[in-house]
Amino acid sequence: MTTHDHDHGEGPSRRKVLECMTWAGTGVLWTISGGVPHSLGIIDEALAADAKGLTFLQISDSHMGFDKPANPNVKSTLEEAIGRIKALPAKPAFMIHTGDITHLSKVKEFDDAEQIISQAKLDVNYVPGEHDIIDPEIKLYKERYGRGAKGPGYYSFDANGVHFMGLVNVAALKAGGMGSLGDEQLAWIEADLKGRSTSTPIVVFAHIPLWTVYPQWGWGTEDSERALSYMKRFGSVTVLNGHIHQVMQKVEGNVTFHTARSTAFPQPAPGSAPSAGPLKVTDDKLRTMLGIASIAFEQGDQRLAIVDTPLAS
Repeated sequence: MTTHDHDHGEGPSRRKVLECMTWAGTGVLWTISGGVPHSLGIIDEALAADAKGLTFLQISDSHMGFDKPANPNVKSTLEEAIGRIKALPAKPAFMIHTGDITHLSKVKEFDDAEQIISQAKLDVNYVPGEHDIIDPEIKLYKERYGRGAKGPGYYSFDANGVHFMGLVNVAALKAGGMGSLGDEQLAWIEADLKGRSTSTPIVVFAHIPLWTVYPQWGWGTEDSERALSYMKRFGSVTVLNGHIHQVMQKVEGNVTFHTARSTAFPQPAPGSAPSAGPLKVTDDKLRTMLGIASIAFEQGDQRLAIVDTPLAS
């Protein structure tokens, strides 16, 4: 976790609109209102990135050290992703990484990831994936990214009137099982949100999705409903996750759920294969299935705009 000197001011006095816009590499901008998507037409990447107010980035599932046929050179694709970030017309405020920085929690894998990601010259807020905490005491991850965090690595911070919560739902993960937050972290979530204005936009980020995408593959968090119940009173809640290596989105009332692409390798669509795992695609298709996400909040609109950008269209 990186500590920032952010504006701790309140957000807008009331919620005007909740929209979530996704640019998925085809040049079409979508807005979602009340769970119904509407196409707003053709745009280009520069326009999508031209947001006033707070803009930050999400990358996920770098799996540094992975060398199987699905992508034998994950360093190269992470470097490409960071290159895209460095080339953005406006510098984001910071970046979040939603876990699986490494593949086997090895020192060299953490070192390689840090060497590449640091080239973006942005503060980075991390949460662990299950591949980052293979060592029993979670020592390597916590020494690098968990200083000042609670438990296995959860924490919160404020930026430009938005309250961010980095959660850990992989610490008690069983093979093939759903993620879980646990009673201690759930109590902390309730306490952390207590007393905050309902007009404060909330952004939650964790590795495994906080909505049930596909329980047969463990793609969900078993106690997420309790966590989300503490957020029902807020006008705008955005939940950002990784783990499933593909863009999926869901809107439930005031909550927008969004999962990000990996920078390492794709995974199959839910139920389209015998099991989850690295998906081998043709070399020319690989980079269309990897990418980054840019998230923007403009004060006054209470809008979070999510722009998913693949490494190649």
